[in-house]
Amino acid sequence: MNIFGTDGIRGKVNQWPMTAELIQKVAISAAKIYFGKGGSNLNRVIIGKDTRLSGYMLEPALVSGFTSMGMDCLTLGPIPTPGVSRLTRSFRADLGVMISASHNPSEDNGIKLFGPDGLKLSDNMENKISSLVKKEIKLAAPDKLGRVKRLDDAVGRYIEAVKSCIDKNQRLENLKIVVDCANGAAYKAAPQALFELGADVVPINVDPNGFNINHECGAVHPKSMSEAVVHNGADIGIAFDGDADRLIISDEKGNIINGDQLLAVLAIKLQREGELKNSTIVGTSMTNHAFDLWLKNIGIKLMRTDVGDRYISEAINQFDYSLGGEPSGHILIPYLSKTGDALMNALIILCELVRENKLSSNFFKKFIPIPQTIHNIRGFSGNVLDDDILKQQIHNIKQKVKDEARVIIRPSGTEKIIRVMVESSNIGLIKSTISEFEKIFSRY
Repeated sequence: MNIFGTDGIRGKVNQWPMTAELIQKVAISAAKIYFGKGGSNLNRVIIGKDTRLSGYMLEPALVSGFTSMGMDCLTLGPIPTPGVSRLTRSFRADLGVMISASHNPSEDNGIKLFGPDGLKLSDNMENKISSLVKKEIKLAAPDKLGRVKRLDDAVGRYIEAVKSCIDKNQRLENLKIVVDCANGAAYKAAPQALFELGADVVPINVDPNGFNINHECGAVHPKSMSEAVVHNGADIGIAFDGDADRLIISDEKGNIINGDQLLAVLAIKLQREGELKNSTIVGTSMTNHAFDLWLKNIGIKLMRTDVGDRYISEAINQFDYSLGGEPSGHILIPYLSKTGDALMNALIILCELVRENKLSSNFFKKFIPIPQTIHNIRGFSGNVLDDDILKQQIHNIKQKVKDEARVIIRPSGTEKIIRVMVESSNIGLIKSTISEFEKIFSRY
């Protein structure tokens, strides 16, 4: 059985697969495959984490697994996921591991694995690791065990790497910025980076206690950020999720700006600078149709993939595109970062705001999104969608509204949730359609 989902391994802590025992076996199995793959004889692993209490349980499990195979571990402490990707490449490591369940609540945790190139592992490599977990693997000799070292300046290294992605003379000194770190991995890096660039920084949700990550805050719950923007008279607000690979923004009026609207800003920038390869960006099935129409009007094509930043990344790599993302705020600019980097994306967008010298409420008015609601039906895994009767009922509802609404039904790749997306200019139709889906699922 494959223990990996759409974004690494994830689940409730101390329940399969998120047990210390299994995670140790994953480390041993990954070491078996990636030992010496970094192009040197260092046999090195980079390990970062977010702020969940369970990270203190899972980090030693990973360390014991890797060192038992003769691999040295560099532990980073709390750091954004893209920091692990960047430092894996910077240190010429064989492997990078991020301990995080991203936007999930604190009782969950997970691990994401990166190859020497800083990219998330492919399905094929994850399948190989899964198959090895069940097998006996020869461990290193006693005199060949790996060593462990804490890298104390990891956050500073990450900040400098992110700042290198914008003009070296760029400053943000005329901006008052609320930054919501979701009590997660960016709680040190994001306020510090903005401060170094001269912004007037109002940090919120930067006091992690092991349990408050993503709790009614951050990119998944941006209300507190938008309210803080209005309360503090800020020019703009930026919010990250728990591992800081998602970005959601608020304008000065408290209006939420999602990933599609951020992509529009970045598409214009890359098009202006001649960096938008093949005049194409990559979105997903959830990408707003109004955004698609707007892109066509300015000569840019949209390629849609399944939901998930890994599928966007695969399409970008396969077709050599230079920009992609999804409404949730995962945005990929591969020539600047091998994985979604919310802090980097925020700095680039803030620099564009300074360049245009507009109020943020005017700056983000590229297109008017068609109203879209995402409703979570909890307690169901994806296999429920294989039921023939349910499939027919879903088909019937879609057919009934096909001329007025766009409907997407999909399972979450990280939780037991079926996500129902309805997009329509008719708000009443959105509500009634979601109600119909709730009724048919309630029978199962």
